[in-house]
Amino acid sequence: MARLMIINGPNLNMLGVREPHIYGTTTLATIEASCRDFAQQLGASLAFHQSNHEGAIVDLLQSARESADAVIINPAAYSFTSIAIYDAMKIFEGPIIEVHISNIHARDELHRHSKLSSAVTAVIAGLGPYGYIVAMQAAVRLIGKLPESWSAPLRTGPR
Repeated sequence: MARLMIINGPNLNMLGVREPHIYGTTTLATIEASCRDFAQQLGASLAFHQSNHEGAIVDLLQSARESADAVIINPAAYSFTSIAIYDAMKIFEGPIIEVHISNIHARDELHRHSKLSSAVTAVIAGLGPYGYIVAMQAAVRLIGKLPESWSAPLRTGPR
């Protein structure tokens, strides 16, 4: 069974209220419920977290070494500022997928370049909340634990 950890950074607890013209109206609780449903289909366990505090996110990343096979992180504003999170990511040995609801590359200069991207396996940006689902599938594929019952295109993709 794949063990996934999803970590959400500051202000993501305000999804649905915060700048809906950028982030939409889907709440973090709705995203979590969708991720939990998809984790069941993947045959994966899921730990889902959100914190507004940098140190708490560092603690979660450190704990992932023992409790997760892959990490999916939406570091939010810390994407652009946090060396501490970057260093904690470098300690994790499994795949890390960075997720952004908006397309950060099309945003203003302040929100355009993630300092964390060079410490992750992959980045998904601009797919809205669906990016979490794509990240979960990719993470489980990266650790070689997609369900055998899935069709070849879903398990392996183009070759």
